[in-house]
Formats: sequence, C-alpha cells, structure tokens
Amino acid sequence: QVQLVESGGGLVQPGGSLRLSCAASGRMFRINTMGWYRQAPGKERELVAVFSIGGSTIYADSVKGRFTISRDNARNTVYVQMNSLKPEDTAVYYCYARVAGAITDAVAGRFYDYWGQGTQVTVSS
Repeated sequence: QVQLVESGGGLVQPGGSLRLSCAASGRMFRINTMGWYRQAPGKERELVAVFSIGGSTIYADSVKGRFTISRDNARNTVYVQMNSLKPEDTAVYYCYARVAGAITDAVAGRFYDYWGQGTQVTVSS
C-alpha cells in the first residue's frame, strides 16, 4: 500500500500564492507518474500538473505560466507552487501517484493508482 499525504492548502486572496506538498510513503519500487489533480464543486476532477514517464511535466492550459511542479526524489515528495491565483482555481487539490510496489510489478507493467485525501484551496477576497 502507498499513502499520499498532502499539505499546504488554505484561503488566499486573488493574485496570491500557495505551495502544496505531497509526500508518498509505503511499498514503492517505482513511481511512474506523480502530481496534482483538482476538483471544483459540481465539476469533474481535472489534471493540474504531473510528472509523467521519463520525468516530463504536463500542465493544464489553465495553469501554465502560473503553477510550477517540482519534486524531491530522495523524499518521494512532489510540490506545486501556485502563483497569481484566481477564484477559478478554488477546488480540492488531490495528490496522485501511479506506483509499482515491487520489481516484479514493474517488470510486468503492474502499476496502481493512489490518491491523497485532498486539500482545500480557496481563492477569494
């Protein structure tokens, strides 16, 4: 099993900044993908920013130029620095990871999806 623990959410005024952190722990041989999704009230969960296979980054068009994803591989931690926040960025932000628990899983292509509990980000004056 893998646990993802998020921190850093809160209330911020438009134009402000927040930094979210997500630490992964548990049985992990290889992390294939790791990053952030969000879900606003009445909307579907959407990708925000992730590290994909090979370390490439993928950003939602709506956050490009404002959000920056980074990671600390030694600590299995991923961050997202969110600048110039807008009211439409208000959502619950979820950490996501696709993980192979053992070398046998990785060789067989068995990767499993894990989600954090979510952290609320509210952008409001």
